[in-house]
Amino acid sequence: MTTSLASPAASAIPTDVLQRFDRPGPRYTSYPTADRFVEAFGPADLLRALQQRRHGGAGQALPLSLYVHIPFCESLCYYCACNKIITKRHEKAAPYLDYLAREIGLYVAALGEGQPVSQLHLGGGSPTFLNDAELARLMELLRSRFALAPGGEYAIEIDPRTVDTARLRHLAGLGFNRLSFGVQDFDPAVQKAVHRVQPYAQVEQLVQGARGLGFESLNVDLIYGLPLQTPASFAQTLEQVVALRPERIALYGYAHLPERFKPQRRIHAGQLPDGAARLAMLGAALARFEAAGYVYVGMDHFALPSDALAVAKRQGRLHRNFQGYSTQPDCDLIALGVSGIGKIGASYAQNAKTMEHYCDLLDQGQLPVVRGLALTRDDLLRRSVIMALMCQGALQFEAIELAWLIDFRAYFAAELAQLRALQDDGLVQIDAQGLQLTATGWYLVRAVAMVFDRYVQADRARARFSRIL
Repeated sequence: MTTSLASPAASAIPTDVLQRFDRPGPRYTSYPTADRFVEAFGPADLLRALQQRRHGGAGQALPLSLYVHIPFCESLCYYCACNKIITKRHEKAAPYLDYLAREIGLYVAALGEGQPVSQLHLGGGSPTFLNDAELARLMELLRSRFALAPGGEYAIEIDPRTVDTARLRHLAGLGFNRLSFGVQDFDPAVQKAVHRVQPYAQVEQLVQGARGLGFESLNVDLIYGLPLQTPASFAQTLEQVVALRPERIALYGYAHLPERFKPQRRIHAGQLPDGAARLAMLGAALARFEAAGYVYVGMDHFALPSDALAVAKRQGRLHRNFQGYSTQPDCDLIALGVSGIGKIGASYAQNAKTMEHYCDLLDQGQLPVVRGLALTRDDLLRRSVIMALMCQGALQFEAIELAWLIDFRAYFAAELAQLRALQDDGLVQIDAQGLQLTATGWYLVRAVAMVFDRYVQADRARARFSRIL
């Protein structure tokens, strides 16, 4: 089977297929997904995984990836489903950095000083809640305990309301080379409805400033399905985003789950666009980004052909982790801070979700892990299959068989039977050598991946997930 990694055409998606697959499903930043983590996995389990890495684990030779969660925000965005602390008291940041230093110390004690790092991502919350001195302190702390590799990817999420060009210059001086701007929508009425007002001119000025400072890649986050959005208003936002010409665009469908995320209770459900309008916005976005020259990287992500993410996809080097698509190898991920989720070897671990619990565990000298998962062989096998679909859009049966010593057709007989229906829908092509996503299938890759998800197949109550579209 020949693997094609070309960007699919938006026009390849029939409306009836979009409607049929507009249903909840995991985003597969991991497999198994985080809802499968158990509280029986704790600090001792993570410590064993770290010691295995130090003493010859399979991932020992690969550089680490670091994620640092900064939970603070000055104001509440009503759509937000992230773990955050809303406060205007900036004095809370310094004690939090003290606790991050303790957590880093525990990791260094387990792994040794100077572990190489090729990828760093600061997320939140709003990392730019920290002032310049606090950001400098955090970066100095990380550089003093880890070896940040030259040429690595060092990214930070930006709330445009909290920075100016001078702050961007400071970030560049600290070594950040990638910025992600939280935009969501430029329409003033939509911004007011979600309590996040930031004029287009403000973002445009920051983008121009970042270009002048030499940042390697800029990302813009967008959300469709927000209150008061219409296909016409969102089309205008698309034009404004294309005019900014960011190297990457992340386009997410809003998941209205007010029973799980309290801030969303402030959104009036009657103001949300209906299914037909959501699909119209999605279709318009796919067509506009394609016309502007963007490559569809996979599941909500677009990049200019020259961007490292698009290059990695063309070369078959694309990977996926808890931050989304990545150009880095499938390396271990250390997640620092409240609610952070990391991966070490064949295990996942998540930190305490509240500041009080996080600090209490560190005060006891423990890694602040409250749940996680030790993956079984079946989990690891299915993870390799799902990630091949999510990143390469294809499976070679023989490659899986040689790597895992299985008969693919026998092991996944039930899954292959389900895939025949998806083949009839035009999502996949299957032959004796393997299967490949079609142009339509690339946009509905979550639906294909779900076929191989043993947990989802056993549990049809998927309302806890966001919708595929």
